[in-house]
Amino acid sequence: MGETGRHRWFSFHHHRSASATSMPQHNPGETPIEFLCPITDFLMSDPVVVASGQTFERISVQVCRNLGFAPKLHDGSQPDLSTVIPNLAMKSTILSWCNRKKVEHPRPPDYAYVEGVVRARMDKEPGTGNRVVARSEILPPVAENSPSDYDSVMAAIRSRSRNSISSSTSLPLHHHRPVTYSSSSEAENPNPIQSSFSTSDYSSYPPMSEEEEEIYNKLRSANTIDHEQGLILLRKTTRASESSRISLCTDRVLSLLRSFIVSRYNIVQTNAAASLVNLSLEKPNKLKIVRSGFVPLLIDVLKSGSTEAQEHVIGALFSLAVEEENKMVIGVLGAVEPLLHALRSSESERARQDAALALYHLSLIPNNRTRLVRAGAVPMMLSMVRSGESASRILLLLCNLAACSEGKGAMLDGNAVAILVGKLREGGADSEAARENCVGALLTLSVGNMRFRGLASEAGAEEILTDIVESESGSQRLKEKAGKILQALRGGEREFGEGAEAREWNRMLEASGLSRSQFQGGQKEGFAYSSQF
Repeated sequence: MGETGRHRWFSFHHHRSASATSMPQHNPGETPIEFLCPITDFLMSDPVVVASGQTFERISVQVCRNLGFAPKLHDGSQPDLSTVIPNLAMKSTILSWCNRKKVEHPRPPDYAYVEGVVRARMDKEPGTGNRVVARSEILPPVAENSPSDYDSVMAAIRSRSRNSISSSTSLPLHHHRPVTYSSSSEAENPNPIQSSFSTSDYSSYPPMSEEEEEIYNKLRSANTIDHEQGLILLRKTTRASESSRISLCTDRVLSLLRSFIVSRYNIVQTNAAASLVNLSLEKPNKLKIVRSGFVPLLIDVLKSGSTEAQEHVIGALFSLAVEEENKMVIGVLGAVEPLLHALRSSESERARQDAALALYHLSLIPNNRTRLVRAGAVPMMLSMVRSGESASRILLLLCNLAACSEGKGAMLDGNAVAILVGKLREGGADSEAARENCVGALLTLSVGNMRFRGLASEAGAEEILTDIVESESGSQRLKEKAGKILQALRGGEREFGEGAEAREWNRMLEASGLSRSQFQGGQKEGFAYSSQF
């Protein structure tokens, strides 16, 4: 939603189902566009993130899926509505905004009204409406989807009640109950969309291997000792075996693992989190884990779990963030702020390093850069650079933040140029990687910005950069970056004029080795995964 921007598709006031009670009680002109559903333009009462990363009103997604329709967004893309995950962070933000502005809390729009809106959109988009919804677009990814799975999901779409994530779950939900995050209010607040459609019937799934059956039987037991033993076995089995990580990442195992992630027993929670890290190391598992609804639970543990479990959860978020399709969803669901807190405050060096890596991968997409800046990342990171904490990786993060206008402005306002130049002058950037990232951050700030020249001149950047270029030591790439900055400083208006940032950004990425493709596999030197747990 915030990623797609606001775009009014049609007027809502003439439709027969529209009424005063179904219209939003707010002034649309004063409402942040991130809070409005892209389909109805209403303030969202129950926001959900879809598989492609956008946020919609839950009923809007339900209507589109029931009609077999994927609306074309203003940028020409079509969202993937195959999976929905409650966006609790967005919901909380909307309610806080309503309280602050003294605006009535949003109410769910009338189903018939939204259906009329969507049908009108279908008429305006020939060729996109009335298409059959594929099973893969309705069901979460599973090994096999049988007709009975499809029918049960369609029934669930029409009848299941609203789910909410409970952080108080301590024991696993057993096989005779639906595996969902539910609360006692579900029956009173019916809502047909579920973030997961796992049910108690596993008969249509592929048969279990002996390995999975042993673990599964322990996890579904009513005995906490069995849970501990099953999770320890899962953790040990997935620690070193790639084939086991793939074969054990099944819907059966994941559905039970979800409840253990939020267990009140530290040893259970810790082993569950460590097992999830191991499962997440394999590329085929990354998207499946996110679509199974783990991210809100991981964020909950990051805020209030045991110290050791938090360390594993940070590692899991880092691993999941490497997958391109997960970056937006993880950011939208609210992982940025708790990861920033962990980066600054965790007592574990490994947790701080993994938090930096998770934030680095999340910041590869523009929306998450903006989230980081708005969460106060820039002054915090500049303070860490000044004190020498995790300097190399923090500097790399700052390179990404400087690539967006808000980040660049915040860095320039935060005296970043003087701090970075001072770091080079003092020799505080003692490793080659840190020196290169420090110069890389200055290079990013220099692109297309008139303020940079004056700030760099005041900080004495030219002398330091000239020394780097003329030095016999240092990598060729480091010297090339320093040379580009000197060229910008001496080049006058032409180097800072309109369009300079667009012309230089891709070349700068290539020169600095920060291209996205190099990091999607998590294999760049210094940025490989933490060891298995």
